Amino acid sequence: MRLPPAIIANTEEVLREILRFTSPADVTLSRYFKDHPRFGGRERGVIAEAVYAVLRNKSFFTDFAGAGNTPSMRKLALLGLAETVGIDALGGLSEDETHLLTRVKEVDRSLLPPQTQANLPGWLYDKLVAQFGEQEALQLAAVLNTPAPLDLRVNSIKANREDVIAELAKAPIAAEPMPYAPLGLRVHKKPALQNLPLFKEGAIEVQDEGSQVLAQLLGARRGEMVVDFCAGAGGKTLALGATMRNTGRLYAFDVSDKRLSKLKPRLARSGLSNVHPVLIAHERDAKIKRLAGKIDRVLVDAPCSGLGTLRRNPDVKWRQKPEAVAEMQEKQASILDGASRLVKTGGRLVYATCSLLNEENDVIVEQFLSTHPDFELVPMNQVLEEQKIPLEMDQYLKMLPHKHQTDGFFAAVLQRKAKVKAPAVETPADESELPQAEE
Repeated sequence: MRLPPAIIANTEEVLREILRFTSPADVTLSRYFKDHPRFGGRERGVIAEAVYAVLRNKSFFTDFAGAGNTPSMRKLALLGLAETVGIDALGGLSEDETHLLTRVKEVDRSLLPPQTQANLPGWLYDKLVAQFGEQEALQLAAVLNTPAPLDLRVNSIKANREDVIAELAKAPIAAEPMPYAPLGLRVHKKPALQNLPLFKEGAIEVQDEGSQVLAQLLGARRGEMVVDFCAGAGGKTLALGATMRNTGRLYAFDVSDKRLSKLKPRLARSGLSNVHPVLIAHERDAKIKRLAGKIDRVLVDAPCSGLGTLRRNPDVKWRQKPEAVAEMQEKQASILDGASRLVKTGGRLVYATCSLLNEENDVIVEQFLSTHPDFELVPMNQVLEEQKIPLEMDQYLKMLPHKHQTDGFFAAVLQRKAKVKAPAVETPADESELPQAEE
């Protein structure tokens, strides 16, 4: 079945805007589709996947898009569409365009220069080669340049994994258990979930397996006081609330009211009543100070470059700059320091990012430990054994797309040491002094 010629023109139009890199690709696409409501689900899917194909293969495609009489933006759109639906699905092509698409399809990409194979900007390619070596960097880049699967988390408050698999099969949607996350399911196609009863009733949430593992690492227990320090839209918050079996007190802190507002409908579906979203101004907010030394477990999923999520957000590699990563390090260190003040003696702090870069990960943790002698690193292999997660790691969690089929994630578990002198009797937190949930 051939695509209508208008799809090529629309793909070219939205691609031109996206390649300015003034805003995230998913935001631009969402706005474009809102402005063009005539598109059906299939048309939107084809255009979006073609755009993402161009973003993943931009270095390679650009080498072919500059020559000839066809405008380069149209060539890029055609290359993205051909990658997504095949050449035969494209109608109204000139002889030159058909020849171009056929020639590109026949290229043996393994013979291209390494950076072109990797489809990464030079600064990022050099960093990954320095960190992983050229061979592994190319393996990692190859997987980063493929679409991510759809991962789900079963809400244990409302369902179990086996029943959800059976219910999805009736849709029919094939889902299989994940190897690391005990409540995770992987769906290899990308069906529309929002109309499924399972989704509407809060039995499932979309969440990458690596993200689910991060929440599990915290080891939150029934009745504890827990903080998700950079909660965002609340994916990990919801996972933590379910792990706590809807008991205790779970704070979802974030500096963005817009992000926290996205948590509220998810929270309503989840059936959780132990979650308290709280808007904070910064990591030194008075609302945080009132909880200093009272929290059992704190998760810091820190703002980062996002380079571990390139399968889902391929535009990030072109929008991100090395100087921005350096600026991010200062923010990460400040947030980790602020969050650490919440942790009670014997309590745990998990620092995590969705970055692949050591300077946002190991370096931040090592700097923190050098300036916070009251904290110690809990080896990741010990934590994984405690939580019965079948992963082999050393000191840190480092989940990689080419090894674990997840997004790229880093995590370190830190514990506040017990005081040497006899501790004073700990007084329970006064409810009147605790931050109140945002209305």
